[in-house]
Amino acid sequence: MKVDAQCSYCLLSRIHYESKLSTDDEILINNIMQECIKVLNDTYAPGVPAALVSTSMHRKAYELLNDEDPYRDMKELCNRTAEKVLPIAESLIYEGENSETELFRRAVLAAVIGNFFDFGVMGLEVPISVFDETFRQHFMRGLDIDDTNKMFEMLDNVVYVADNCGEILLDTLVFDIIKKIGGHVTLVVRGMPILTDVTMKEIYEWKIDRKVDRVLTTGSGSIGVDLELAPKQLLEAFDCASLIISKGMANYETLTEHDIGPIAYLLKAKCKPVARHIGVEVGHSVAKLCE
Repeated sequence: MKVDAQCSYCLLSRIHYESKLSTDDEILINNIMQECIKVLNDTYAPGVPAALVSTSMHRKAYELLNDEDPYRDMKELCNRTAEKVLPIAESLIYEGENSETELFRRAVLAAVIGNFFDFGVMGLEVPISVFDETFRQHFMRGLDIDDTNKMFEMLDNVVYVADNCGEILLDTLVFDIIKKIGGHVTLVVRGMPILTDVTMKEIYEWKIDRKVDRVLTTGSGSIGVDLELAPKQLLEAFDCASLIISKGMANYETLTEHDIGPIAYLLKAKCKPVARHIGVEVGHSVAKLCE
């Protein structure tokens, strides 16, 4: 996905947000904003991949903050909140007598709703204190794009590219269904901290590695997946996958730049450029298969 004009001010808003998470030094924050505006000027151009711009800006901010993970406390909060929501999600998924296909659809829906755990996105207001009620409302609404029936036939060897903390706990509900029907799951997380995205640190802290067959990293702290920096093991996993599942907007922005697949995109469309690219409205729940 290419950069959109609206990405520019959204990115600057997020740079300011993460700077405030790390420091209350207004002089430093102003300097960071100035330097990131320079990075935006140097990288932004029509037709440029969105992740190239965003990764460059966030890396500059982290460098100037001298902070490798300004979202560390937010990530912990997201996981703790998701831990409380998890029993609600499980009860909704397993309510009644349902086929394995329906259980998979419900688990995917729960995981997609979990994609709301993404703080700092301009215009996204989901108070964490009422996330349980928000979750129920969105679960009742369902998926706006639902290709889960076709995905269900492709779960032999899944590569699942994770996104944020918080939602990763809800992703485990999808892993459970895949494993239950005999599928193999390779989980992919970021190689270094970036935004609220999951890294190996959180995977081991929350014992999520026990839910899957193996865990790989993207090999970098880039936004989404930078295939030029990806380890050989990850590229081989993509080639051998019966289905790649891409979670969240950042992975969508990067992986749509490449001819790989079959790939399923699971996400909440949280901004207009991504929603427009998919062909949905902002706030819609998406489980879209591209073969």
